[in-house]
Amino acid sequence: MVIEVTAADPDTIRADVVAVAAGPQASALGAPERAVADADPVAIVYRDPGTPLAIVALEPTVEGLRTAASRAVRACRRGGTIAWIFDESLPLASAEQVRALAEGAVLGGYDGRRWRTSVSPPAAVERFVICRCGEALAPVADRAAIVGRWTNIARELVDAPANVMSPIGLSERVAKFDHLDSETIHPGEAGLGALAAVGASSPIPPRLIVLRHAPPAAPDTPRVALIGKAVTFDTGGYFLKPRSDIVRQKADMAGGAAVIAALGAVAELGLPLSVTGVVPTCENMLSGSAIRPTDVITTAAGLTVEVVNPDAEGRLILADALWYARRDGATHLVDLATLTGAMREGMGDVYGGVFGTDEGWRDAVVEAGNASGDLAWPWPLHPRYRTLIDSTVADLRNISGKSFGFPIVAATFLAQFAGDGPWAHVDMLGPALLDEDRGDALGRGASGYGVRMLVELLTRVSAEAGG
Repeated sequence: MVIEVTAADPDTIRADVVAVAAGPQASALGAPERAVADADPVAIVYRDPGTPLAIVALEPTVEGLRTAASRAVRACRRGGTIAWIFDESLPLASAEQVRALAEGAVLGGYDGRRWRTSVSPPAAVERFVICRCGEALAPVADRAAIVGRWTNIARELVDAPANVMSPIGLSERVAKFDHLDSETIHPGEAGLGALAAVGASSPIPPRLIVLRHAPPAAPDTPRVALIGKAVTFDTGGYFLKPRSDIVRQKADMAGGAAVIAALGAVAELGLPLSVTGVVPTCENMLSGSAIRPTDVITTAAGLTVEVVNPDAEGRLILADALWYARRDGATHLVDLATLTGAMREGMGDVYGGVFGTDEGWRDAVVEAGNASGDLAWPWPLHPRYRTLIDSTVADLRNISGKSFGFPIVAATFLAQFAGDGPWAHVDMLGPALLDEDRGDALGRGASGYGVRMLVELLTRVSAEAGG
């Protein structure tokens, strides 16, 4: 989808649909009062003569604009061009409006039904033109469209079936992305013992995907590493998941998808910052070679872990990835993972929970998420949680064995491998895959949670570093 900004009126751009917020502007264009009142969320008015008018219910907030633009795109079933009429009366800065509209339009254009053969997909909207708006804001729209497009790529990766987006399928897809230098590492050969142990459960071998964005203009510090869990299907292993949960497990690679897409966006934007993406990817299957309860594995960091629960595999593969990222020279780490069901039970499908050993860095991640639309909430860590993961036979065990504090215990485990320096952990199980339409810009299915958060965070870090 092409996003354009123009000072021209919508009648001059040959639009297929003119979109406007319900209110005075809609009435001025000839919309009947009943149509304006019935826009819940969209009412279509066919004018003779004239281009059809889409009247969109709108809350005067950034999220409201983002949602309205997405709804307008989804309502335009014949594709073509949508002309959105900019509204100067809204209590938002012009740049905020343009950013929200452009991003929402791109997000609204996502269609995850690519594996259907019996039904033709609806025609896609090709252009979304923001009319009656200063053309100096075109760069704002361009940037928002890039972030939205890469968010959709993350959604596509997560929505893909597990037999297509396997560890090998994911690494092959990443290798085709422009602007990014990628490397695929065999964990057994690289001493990544935890990733190798979990991935040994599947006939499809595990991989560590490493992406690098290192522009010449980047300062020597900071060097940020993004780490994303990419278990492309998680059965739970010998702790087999119940049917109600196992059907969602193709989304257990959403953290890795967010990291991959964020690196793609950062590279396309040309952000002058050194950023590395580290994505451990595998399947956690039930087989004769799967890790067993009571097995002891040796991580890349040299610490041994007693596997009390084979369904707590995400923290095992992240342990190796965190160690790799810190050894690679990263000064700041952020990991994203669909890690604990308890996070979804506690926060629903709206917020991700953020932990950190450095509260300033943790809060920076939270603020970036909330500013970008990937809502986040800070969670606590305390040294007293550390004893909960003591093992009688190894250095650590991968769960506490207690019936409380699951997200905090998982974060405590990861902290043992994060090394020295700022680190934050985002538990995003709730908002990663939406079982139903929340009434926002995304609809059902994969949300691409984390992409906008990471791009916003890295943009802020780059600005602070003088980039």
